[in-house]
Amino acid sequence: MLYHYTDFAAFDGIIRCGELRLNNILNMNDASEMTLFMNGICKAVINKLRPECDNDKLMDARNFFISEMEQEFNYSAYAACFSRYRDDASQWERYGHLGQGVCIAFHEVLMKKMVGGVVSLQEVYYQEDMREHHLVDEFYRVMKNADSLSMEIPRLQSLMSDAWVESAAFKHPSFANEKEFRLVVSPFVSNDFAVEPKYHVAKGRIKKYYPLDLNRMCGRLGMHLSDLVGEIIIGPTSSQSLPVLQDYLSDCGLNILKDKISMSDCPLRKPTS
Repeated sequence: MLYHYTDFAAFDGIIRCGELRLNNILNMNDASEMTLFMNGICKAVINKLRPECDNDKLMDARNFFISEMEQEFNYSAYAACFSRYRDDASQWERYGHLGQGVCIAFHEVLMKKMVGGVVSLQEVYYQEDMREHHLVDEFYRVMKNADSLSMEIPRLQSLMSDAWVESAAFKHPSFANEKEFRLVVSPFVSNDFAVEPKYHVAKGRIKKYYPLDLNRMCGRLGMHLSDLVGEIIIGPTSSQSLPVLQDYLSDCGLNILKDKISMSDCPLRKPTS
């Protein structure tokens, strides 16, 4: 199972509307990880080139990376986050509305069957030193062997696109205990991505997201949304009534999920008022 910790408003969107929102990673609480990854790749490439290239080529390489990094927003990936951990205190606190929310367990094998194209299910990897990353070698070979970097711009930009895709599933090793997976969409990869973005307008700002139609994705495999959901866990500090949640599921046409609800056993303390 992959566990998605969230609040009840997002839960309603997933269960009643069959819509899973993929939010811009740059707006997440760990948004700096994408930039950390990209800066690490760029730095490792320059350091590898330094002993073998003249100053002009090194300057061209630096300028290329600087120019591409300024396009950060255009390369934004969008994701929904999951964990291997069931009923986990840190997940409840960080992502489950301080334990007042809910956790939905999804069957990993079915999720893998649902994705494809620009939508991928990625296991997050935790790495600080980028020197051994395969993209460093690929950038290095192209840049070292090029008579002029300007002649290799299309190839280098393709590698940058690959790097931005991989950055969506990167986090610093200090987060390794989360055992995270991400359902990722990279809209910049293809112009054929059929899902139109939407915007959530709040009092303080407007946020862009991509809605995935879970009912349609399940339907392509001949299954129902209820087949995808393995369990629903009510948060440890939630005031949610079990009978009301069961009625809610019945009215949503998901009566089969009523027996898959459980209460959290996590001894998370309720927030003080």
